[in-house]
Amino acid sequence: MIDLVLSSEVRAAKDAGRAIVALESTIITHGMPYPQNVEVAAQVEQDIRDAGATPATIAVIDGKLHVGLEADQLQTLGQAKGVAKLSRADMAACIATGGTGATTVAATMIAAQFAGVEVFATGGIGGVHKGAESTFDISADLHELAQTRVTVVAAGAKAILDVPKTLEVLETLGVPVIAYGQDAFPAFWSAQSPLPAPLRMDDAIQIAQAHATRNALGLPGGQLVANPIPADDQIPAEELTPIIEAAQADADTHGITGKGVTPYLLQRIFELTEGRSLTANIALVRNNARLAAQIAQELIKI
Repeated sequence: MIDLVLSSEVRAAKDAGRAIVALESTIITHGMPYPQNVEVAAQVEQDIRDAGATPATIAVIDGKLHVGLEADQLQTLGQAKGVAKLSRADMAACIATGGTGATTVAATMIAAQFAGVEVFATGGIGGVHKGAESTFDISADLHELAQTRVTVVAAGAKAILDVPKTLEVLETLGVPVIAYGQDAFPAFWSAQSPLPAPLRMDDAIQIAQAHATRNALGLPGGQLVANPIPADDQIPAEELTPIIEAAQADADTHGITGKGVTPYLLQRIFELTEGRSLTANIALVRNNARLAAQIAQELIKI
């Protein structure tokens, strides 16, 4: 029913019992222009290899679920037009109709669990959007974390969201939120926020043990590992907060709503920071990939 295609590298890793880290593909199709998108994706994959694990970039191509992409497929996807952005609601439909789509956090988690991959590295998760009390705009990522057994390494939730409400929803859904190496929940482009993280762990072994223990207890869902961006790469929160507020005001002025809000805000913040937000984004994704590789290796040992 599901045509699952493993890349040659991922298949070899599974056969040998080596650690694998899932990667999403929307960063390639919707995150930045060609050829930078492919260059960054290839660099993140190499970071995982250098850290001792195997990368598995996930996408749906012509109705087939690919876990791991060959180099030529990465190039083709990076130049493709009209690629769907897949989440839980439309992933099956894309496969069933022979479509091509890039996976978001939620869809990547689904595919990773289906393929037996337990760790996933991304930039930042989606969450509760500002004004959600009237729009009910809450990312499917949060519910996916509550039901799909994958540990997700991210630099927190995207800073354009209502982060306090995002943490409240994660708590309600029973999702462990683990700050790596600090007590504060990181703020995506910034290493620190005023929000305390519910949990703290200081090494990959503890995180892997927590993942395995949840499975042993029969608990559904995964873990969110909030990995702060390296201090040298961050944009401090006191500098970024007024920029985000200005971008939000611009979106309100132009009547931007619904699915258009996030891409508009990210583009406006890119402009207002003169490109520094994208540089920071790349740095944090690479940092998350390295930590995810360590966690995946510890899980193999367990």
